Amino acid sequence: MKAVDSIPDGSKVLMSCDYDPASIPEMVPMTRTALRHLLDKRCKLVITVLWTGGPGLVDRVVRQIIEKEYPDRKYGVDFVNLGYKAGDEAVMLAMGQGIVNTFPRDYQGNDTRSMPIMNGVRDYSSFPMLVNISAGYPGTKEWVQQVQARFHLPMVAGVTAVSAPEYYPYLQSHQLLGLLGGMAGAAEYEKARHEKGSATRGMDAQSLAHYFVALCILLGNLVQWTKSRRTVA
Repeated sequence: MKAVDSIPDGSKVLMSCDYDPASIPEMVPMTRTALRHLLDKRCKLVITVLWTGGPGLVDRVVRQIIEKEYPDRKYGVDFVNLGYKAGDEAVMLAMGQGIVNTFPRDYQGNDTRSMPIMNGVRDYSSFPMLVNISAGYPGTKEWVQQVQARFHLPMVAGVTAVSAPEYYPYLQSHQLLGLLGGMAGAAEYEKARHEKGSATRGMDAQSLAHYFVALCILLGNLVQWTKSRRTVA
């Protein structure tokens, strides 16, 4: 996403991963590529999750990327997973008044006030951008309506393929500065980043399946045509 390229290197970025295991094929590839993109810019990541089934999954995805590919990044210094907090839109609004007050403990139960990464983090004005990966409610729509519209926080999003058309007006109005839709969008992101991840492999497999279905239809039509010719003869 060009919008991510535009933020200053080393910035603190808010990232909300709002999905659960049912959405892994579409959401996790986007998350991985977005993480690499931000970490390559040496951004410090403040991560939240607004879905009850998401914190453990997101924590694993984040740690797998960082521990394997960015082992020099330290938890509490370069990234933090604030975890899940119930309340949906109410949590979003509370973060606008104070993020540490809203999340006094991180996902692991650590005191967020003692973390170096949270020094200077007050509210949304502490971030140049929100990156949201969302499979539904609460997610991108609520972040746009409750946060972007009220606090004017620049925002990019990755959403499911079926929901993507719902967000095109936000993209056209520049309330979203970038939008990825489903596995195809994730694959395009990987391609732009010169990565060949699970979304690209998934699209390759999907393309092969489409070719196979088309071939079956063609063969079926050919058989039917041959039978018709014999009947006429």
